[in-house]
Amino acid sequence: MSGAARIQEEINSIPLADEDAQVSALDPDITPDEMEEKARFIAQVMELQNTLDDLSQRVDSVKEENLKLKSENQVLGQYIENLMSASSVFQSTSPKAKKK
Repeated sequence: MSGAARIQEEINSIPLADEDAQVSALDPDITPDEMEEKARFIAQVMELQNTLDDLSQRVDSVKEENLKLKSENQVLGQYIENLMSASSVFQSTSPKAKKK
C-alpha cells in the first residue's frame, strides 16, 4: 500500500462528530447530560472555527488594502514632492539661503 493510500485510509477511519455522537449514545457510561454538554461543546468549537476563519479572511483583506494604500500614499507623496520642488513658493527659506 502506498503512503498516500495509507494516509487516506487513516483519514477515512477517523470518526466524524456525528458518528462519535452515535457511538456515545450507545455507551452506557455516558449520561444524557454529558451527551448534551458534549454536543454543546462541539457546536461551540464549530462556531469558533467559523469565526476564526472569518477573522483570518478579514485580516488578509485588510492587509491587502493596507498594501494598496501604502503604494498610493508613496505615489501621492512623490507627486507632492515634485510639485513643491517645481514651485518657487515652496523653495527653501532657511537663513543660509537668505541674503543679508
